[in-house]
Parts: sequence; C-alpha cells; structure tokens
Amino acid sequence: MLWSLVIGRVAGTAIRVHVTFLLFLAWIGFSAFRSGGRAEALESVLFIVLLFLCVLLHEFGHIFMARRYGIQTPDVTLLPIGGVANLERIPEKPSQELAVAVAGPAVNVVIAIALILLLGSLAPADISRIDDPGLGLIARLASANIFLVLFNMIPAFPMDGGRVLRAVLAMRIGPQRATRVASRIGQGLAFVLGFLGLFGNPLLIFIAIFVYIAAAGEAQDSEMRHAFVGLTVADAMETRIASVPAAASLEQAVDILLATPQHEFPVVDAFGKPVGLLVREDIITALRTRERDSPVLDFARAPVAGVRAGAPLQQALDDMRTSGAIAVSVIGDEGQLLGLLTPQNVAEMMMIKQARPDWRFGR
Repeated sequence: MLWSLVIGRVAGTAIRVHVTFLLFLAWIGFSAFRSGGRAEALESVLFIVLLFLCVLLHEFGHIFMARRYGIQTPDVTLLPIGGVANLERIPEKPSQELAVAVAGPAVNVVIAIALILLLGSLAPADISRIDDPGLGLIARLASANIFLVLFNMIPAFPMDGGRVLRAVLAMRIGPQRATRVASRIGQGLAFVLGFLGLFGNPLLIFIAIFVYIAAAGEAQDSEMRHAFVGLTVADAMETRIASVPAAASLEQAVDILLATPQHEFPVVDAFGKPVGLLVREDIITALRTRERDSPVLDFARAPVAGVRAGAPLQQALDDMRTSGAIAVSVIGDEGQLLGLLTPQNVAEMMMIKQARPDWRFGR
C-alpha cells in the first residue's frame, strides 16, 4: 500500500504503518496535550498504541487461520480506521471463509476476557466510556476490545460480520450471489454512516467512504473471479509482442520502444527464453543516466517466473498480485517465450466478456 512504512515482520508477514496513522497519532497527542497537558497526552497516545496493538493481533488472528488453508499474507497495514490484512486470495470454501472471518473477533474476545479478569469487573455502561481517561487504561482497553467485536460483527461487507454473512449465504445461494447481497448491505451501511457523520463526526464519513469502496471492490473482484472460471492464461495473453534481445544495447531498446505501442518488453536470450523484463519507465530512466551502448541487462528487471499458457488464469493473476509484477512472460514447454500477460490484456478480455458473455475463448 502506498505511503506506508514497514516497521517489522512476523512469521513472514510485513507489518506496515500508513502515514495517516502516524498523523492520527500526532493529532490525538496534540489534542490531549491542549486539554490536559503532558500527562494526558502521554496516556492518550499510549492508549491508542495499545488499542492498535489489539487491532494488529486481531488481524493476525485472520492471518494465522488463513495459513491453515494454505493462504499466505504478504503484509498487514495499520490505518486510522483499523487494520487491513492483504490475504493473497479469499478462501474458496464458505466454511473456510467463515473460520477466517471469525478468527479476528475471537482474538479480541480473548483479550477482553483477560483484561476483565485482570481488572476484576467491568460495568456494561463502561463500554460507552472508551474516550474517558477517568475510566482507567485497562478498563478502556477492555471496553475497546468489546466494541471492536461488536463493530466488526455487523453483518455488512467488508467487516468480518459481512464475511460471515457471505460465507453463510454462499452455503445456500452460491458465492457470487452471496457476495452481491453482502456488498449491497455494506454499501447501504456506508450511506447510513455517511449520513450520521454529517451531524458532527467526520470520522464516520471517512469510514463510510472506506466501507463503500471496499464493498464495491469486493463485488467487482468476485465478478471477475466468476468470469475467469475455466479460462487459461492463453485466453488473455498478448501474442503479437516485441521482445528485446539480451545482447541489445540501450539504443536498440529505444528503437524497439518507438516502433511499438507496448509498455512492457520481455528480454530474451539466444534461445528465445525470457531472462528479464524492461518497462517503458526503465528505458527512459536509463536514457538519463547511461550511455547509448549500455547493455539492456544492466538496467532490466529480474524476471518473474514465467507462467504456462495452459495454467488457470485466476491463479496466474493471484501470483502476479502477490509478487507485485506488472507483467509476466508466458512460456512453452521448453521455456521459450510465447506471449505476455498484463493487466491491460485481462481488462480487454473482461470488456469482451461483458459485451458478449457467451463469447468463447481458447478456440
């Protein structure tokens, strides 16, 4: 995620903090300092840090449960509105999605119980006093974890409750219809939150925007996954492409760039096997810093592992998303270059599928 900083790693998952969270933390400290001085500012910042530690543990509940089903998580990002775990894919079986969705709130339940036992007791009315420093740090944290459970289990996508709703519905009406229903409920909730935010709570408006965009994005992703069922990489790859020989110079790469509308160029060896990747930005940058006769391999990107033409398209796209690749070479049985798979190719194929759902690929 853009504008985020890596602060550590846990079991292979990078922990990122978005700059807006740091600004939010500074704003909390400054506001508390103005109203109650240094002591209140320190306590407020400490509370927010501990609260987001609980949020992080919540996200790792999802992450470790997902790993039981072979789903990796490259990173998790802390935002002012909570945490976002970047699962490489959604669990395929509704029962697995249900388990992953429930795992996060279950962590907060355990934390809340532990804090209440440490505290001795917690009155139900204290749950609404999270922002009251007079309640005490432990009591506020216990209340906050209870609130996190209640808020996250609202049955509206993309909260955990929405994922639980989708998993349950998917068992009855199928994953695609279930996603549509959960997404519409999530978007409806976004409108309600946005309306309430107009009455003096800008944070609700921010949350509403996030919920609406996330719900719409999940619905679109589900539609794409459904459309990709049965399709292979060969159905979406671009075959009429220009490649750059590994022995080529910068000047030759520029000539190839000018001769084609391509933005990505596989670099191939004498046997036609991809050994690197050049993108337009790489060539332009090299023009500023290198000589005309500089070998392209000096500034080409290391190649992402090629994908077979017969591989499932959705799996190839998931791998591209996980690796951050902007293009991947499609290779034959001997490792030779057959084509190139890019998001632009996939988008064009999706437009064809939307215009003619009965259009057959792979003929």
